Amino acid sequence: MTADLHGIRVAVLTLSDSVSGGRAKDISGEVIVNTVSALGAEVVARDVLPDDQPRIVAKLKSYADEIKADLVLTTGGSGVAPRDVTPEATLEVVDRLVPGLVEAARIQTFQKTSMSMLSRSTAGIRAQTLIINLPGSPKAVQEWLEILLPVLRHTVDLLRGTSTIHP
Repeated sequence: MTADLHGIRVAVLTLSDSVSGGRAKDISGEVIVNTVSALGAEVVARDVLPDDQPRIVAKLKSYADEIKADLVLTTGGSGVAPRDVTPEATLEVVDRLVPGLVEAARIQTFQKTSMSMLSRSTAGIRAQTLIINLPGSPKAVQEWLEILLPVLRHTVDLLRGTSTIHP
């Protein structure tokens, strides 16, 4: 994994009824925090919420509008279960979609598991904040991060208007 996230402000949001209720540990959130921290990112927020769309919407807006995170990574709530509402909350918050990020992750992880087809994850931009929904399983989170991390520095730089890469 070759990625440099130094200077990038990251918020991590775990969406899970069982984790928020104290019945399970937030292993997927830990994977995200440990991975991005090791690459130099500053984790500016880390929260756990139940699968509740209005609360998720409010937290995503807070990360982008108040905390001014460069990158928000969510984990959980992006499958097909009735309470999986993370994509809907994200779509309610973002101004523009970045479908290629999650499309690439789904396609590449399909080589390992056909379950990737059940992901409804989305990615989009609110102001200068990139929001990406990751799966809920720790293994899937790690696999998706390996795919996404190489392009995140450039994406954040583009949103900041500081990209030095020219076609």
